[in-house]
Amino acid sequence: MLQEVERWLARRSWSAADRPVDALVAAKKCAQVSVVLPALNEEATVGRIVSVIRRELMAGPAPLVDELVVIDSGSTDRTGEVAAAAGARVVHRDDILPRLPAVPGKGEVLWRSLLVTSGDIVCFVDADLKDFSADFVSGIVGPLLTEPQVQFVKAMYDRPLGDEPGQGGRVTELVARPLLNLHWPLLAGFVQPLGGEYAVRRSLLERLPFPVGYGVELGLLVDALHTVGLDALGQVDVGVRRHRHQDGQALGRMAAAIYRTAQLRLSRGHLVRPALTQFERGEGGFEPRTHAVDTEERPPMREMAEYEARRAA
Repeated sequence: MLQEVERWLARRSWSAADRPVDALVAAKKCAQVSVVLPALNEEATVGRIVSVIRRELMAGPAPLVDELVVIDSGSTDRTGEVAAAAGARVVHRDDILPRLPAVPGKGEVLWRSLLVTSGDIVCFVDADLKDFSADFVSGIVGPLLTEPQVQFVKAMYDRPLGDEPGQGGRVTELVARPLLNLHWPLLAGFVQPLGGEYAVRRSLLERLPFPVGYGVELGLLVDALHTVGLDALGQVDVGVRRHRHQDGQALGRMAAAIYRTAQLRLSRGHLVRPALTQFERGEGGFEPRTHAVDTEERPPMREMAEYEARRAA
């Protein structure tokens, strides 16, 4: 590991316990904090996450979180109804920037969320977390309220796979970590580079392009490094992250999208064939299934006329 990264790890890695909520409220002053939950068919978990945030971080005369928005990206279950009943403002992806047809993907939802939130700090939290703790929010928001130089903070945690400790995060270990170590070694100190829990100053987010799909976490991290430098990035230990795991083929598609995101940033070139063929056993043997690899990116939000009009209003 580079000595610069070792120094960064000592200086920009914290624990959620380092900053109690009452201390963060005192440090918050005039800053506004928005929490965004991108959600697709997460009725089993989204309600509890919303309830915990409202009860522990939004109650009382001096809340830590000012705005809690669930962006529904086309759920066919009761995700929106459950989230609203728990106290979140629910906005459907397709109702944001309707002149621009939405494409499937998590990054698309995160990008559009900037148009329906107002916080100086935007905190993204995945909606499939089990055993959710308010530390997932307060932990990563904390350094942005107490360290003026810090602009982007990711959560780090243990990721068990079922009953096996430390076996989650398979795409991280097989794809993202090798890519970062080989091509962006300054980011080698991030424990969970693909984690969906991170808080960022709006002033930085609006300057970054958003890959529309699974590559969004790696893309934002790499682009943030190039935009503001390593010392403006940090990470916070929030304990253990339990969530719904995807099957091997879904992970393959995720890995392809992440590789594509990295490849674009390395060369801004084109893949010979931006598609991934996988195989499933059918009645006649193994049958190919070909999926397009996410290749589209949304521009920095500050380049959108609607966003500039909203800022000027």
